[in-house]
Amino acid sequence: MLEFASRPKVLSIVLAGGEGKRLAPLTLDRAKPAVPFGGHYRLIDFPLSNLANGGYRKIVVLTQYKSHSLDVHLSKTWRLSTLLGNYVTSVPAQMRQGPRWFLGSADAMYQNLNLLDDEKPDYVFVFGADHIYRIDPRQMLDHHIDTGAGVTVAGIRVRKDESEQFGVIQPSDGSKIGSFVEKPAPDEVVGIADDPDEILASMGNYIFSADALVELLHENAASEATRHDIGGDLIPLMVGKGEAHVYDFTHNKVPGQLDQRHYWRDVGTIDSYFDAHMDLIDDFPAFDLYNAEWPIHTLARTLPPAKVVSDGTHGFSTVHTSLLSNGVVVSGGTVEGSVLSPGVRVQGGAIVQNAVLLDDVVIGEGASVRNAVLDKNVVVPPGARIGYDADHDAANYTVSDAGVVVLAKGASVVAPK
Repeated sequence: MLEFASRPKVLSIVLAGGEGKRLAPLTLDRAKPAVPFGGHYRLIDFPLSNLANGGYRKIVVLTQYKSHSLDVHLSKTWRLSTLLGNYVTSVPAQMRQGPRWFLGSADAMYQNLNLLDDEKPDYVFVFGADHIYRIDPRQMLDHHIDTGAGVTVAGIRVRKDESEQFGVIQPSDGSKIGSFVEKPAPDEVVGIADDPDEILASMGNYIFSADALVELLHENAASEATRHDIGGDLIPLMVGKGEAHVYDFTHNKVPGQLDQRHYWRDVGTIDSYFDAHMDLIDDFPAFDLYNAEWPIHTLARTLPPAKVVSDGTHGFSTVHTSLLSNGVVVSGGTVEGSVLSPGVRVQGGAIVQNAVLLDDVVIGEGASVRNAVLDKNVVVPPGARIGYDADHDAANYTVSDAGVVVLAKGASVVAPK
């Protein structure tokens, strides 16, 4: 890799304006990147940590929908030293190109071309704000520079039979992209040369050469057929010009990640959000939060350490295969396969199984919760049950395709009739 002092000038853009409808009700009053994850983190902490750890600390976050809690989190948490010109700043939709909201990810960048004029970067990182992963972006930029690409797309290897879930990258000559197709059928794609059963799927992370990006955005904005989307419009344009390359994520070596398992998950739905939490809690987790050499940064609430104690009526607590955040108190309850966020209380005789409990949730005495996500400040009354009666849950709460029961922030628990 290039030494830091000789590295080119880079501006990082994090796209955080998505409405997040598929994550409802967690996004009823917050932007998707502000959704809590993994105890005391928020989704946006993951891309920002990757960029900051890699030394790219001139970062703008493009926001749009319900961005207040996201803006507060950025202002309190991501305060970088300005002495060397570092910053993380949110940029709301300013309607510089007319009285309209962002029409898509490409339009969001087009409407903020003034940011490139101000910073005058050589290269531009464009990262999504709602993916869980680690990547050393320095290595991806080195690959981009070495190939002379106009754009480099980060690709992750997935099974060929999953092609309909992703934008699929088909390399043609080395790392050059021969085609980029959104959600093709498995029989429409060709597997990777060294593993025909795998394909390269777009991770939604890109590096653009700045001059190429500016030209591309103007060209796309002038088109009447555009959907104003990076994956749907900009990348195919660059493929057609022969200037698009792919960076195979499995080549990335993250400091401190000794086993080098490459994890990436788009947590855009309730089921993927829930599954990503379950990936955190195994004895050998698919995604390890405990890598001190490449930490995920955040600002945690000032709370006492978690406490697991006995209850005079129900006896000792049982906790295993779970994450407990600061301020959690388990008093004579049972917690299995779950993630408990700051301030959660599990009272005597209560059972929590395969659940994600966000800040300050209270599970009352003798209550039972399983296969569920409870947003902040939900109070489950003594003896209540969530995740046990499918008909009752479907009638009163949000239930995902895979059967995960979700209660909105502060929602009331409905007793069965």
